[in-house]
Amino acid sequence: MIKKEPDFWQIAKKEIKKKDKKLGKIIDLYTNEFLFSKSDPFATLARSIVGQQISVKAAQSIWDKLEKKCKNISPNIILKLHHMSLKSCGLSRQKVEYLRNLSIAFIENTIRPESWKELNDEEIITELISIKGIGRWTAEMYLIFNLCRPDVFPIDDIGVLRGICKCYNIEYPISICHAKKISEKWKPWRSVATWYLWRSLDPIPVEY
Repeated sequence: MIKKEPDFWQIAKKEIKKKDKKLGKIIDLYTNEFLFSKSDPFATLARSIVGQQISVKAAQSIWDKLEKKCKNISPNIILKLHHMSLKSCGLSRQKVEYLRNLSIAFIENTIRPESWKELNDEEIITELISIKGIGRWTAEMYLIFNLCRPDVFPIDDIGVLRGICKCYNIEYPISICHAKKISEKWKPWRSVATWYLWRSLDPIPVEY
């Protein structure tokens, strides 16, 4: 797969570095890395469900097992697999249910990803959270990793909060209010700032 850098990436990096010297130092550590879309809506959402409330490393391990089990991860294949087969990959009972809910939504056209490019961020989030198992964080991962929307700030993400604390040498945990205030300087490129905060914490780049 060819990894394509978002059109706004270089501009965003320059503007963030001007506004935030500390985050700029992190950006300079990863000069040849960038956010890229895998363009498969179902896979992005499924992988986001797998990654809910667990570490990047743990999520990658479960996803690798799921890919091996499914061969090709799709709504139909997820629904055909026995729930114990899915659990054997390391998924909780709840996440198995969420993946099945997502699969049904795709098969029954309850959601229409092909129309989302025309919608704003909040409209897409509203449509996605109608599916049981998809909350705001999961929808935000879709906006960042599939649609490459430039100004998403997933404030409920523990990695983002830890990354902010590491970047600014602040004791963890930081309040949501304080994190939001810091993020104001990154507008309209908060997705880019978020990606580098994640990158500063993990040897494996975050992917969904």
